[in-house]
Amino acid sequence: MFSKKTIFGHLIALGFLLGVTSGVTRAQMPPGEMPLSETEQTTQFRRIEQPLGVKVGVTVGGIALIGLELWWIIWSKTKSQQAETNQGIEEVTILVDGGYEPSRIVVNAGQKVRLNFMRRDPSSCLEQVLLPDFHIAQQLDLNHVTSVEFTPEKPGQYPFTCGMNMFRGVVEVQRSNLSNMNGSSSLKARHTTYSSS
Repeated sequence: MFSKKTIFGHLIALGFLLGVTSGVTRAQMPPGEMPLSETEQTTQFRRIEQPLGVKVGVTVGGIALIGLELWWIIWSKTKSQQAETNQGIEEVTILVDGGYEPSRIVVNAGQKVRLNFMRRDPSSCLEQVLLPDFHIAQQLDLNHVTSVEFTPEKPGQYPFTCGMNMFRGVVEVQRSNLSNMNGSSSLKARHTTYSSS
């Protein structure tokens, strides 16, 4: 039917025809209205004028977002909860769902502490809780309460984290009149697991 030479010849003729036609069109345009060449178009910028309201709105929105980000990172306080004493044990329940809630626990030095972790988040990161200062690494069962017990002897802040160290919380140990501060630097720790069905 058609040979390669015929198809190639038709394509060349079509390209030549389009080139001549665009040249004629350009020649008929007045000199002041000539379109810019590709190199001139890429090196020049056209100013796009925006209404004042749009400019103000974008500026105020940007400042508000920056302020919100600064507040979130620098000034937002973590929620803390004082542990409640129950039969001589300071106890608090921590919801594990996309982090720890509350993430700051306040307890007294020298008293036994029980942290009840209720894990709702199925992600593998939150399968385990680590309290490195008390040498505790405890698996957290999904939709069950897992208790961790230890006795902090010295005041201070002791972090607890998930297994991947992405989510964090703090046990803040305060000085207590009931605690006997004998100057020992060791921390006594013990952990027990309780599950409720």
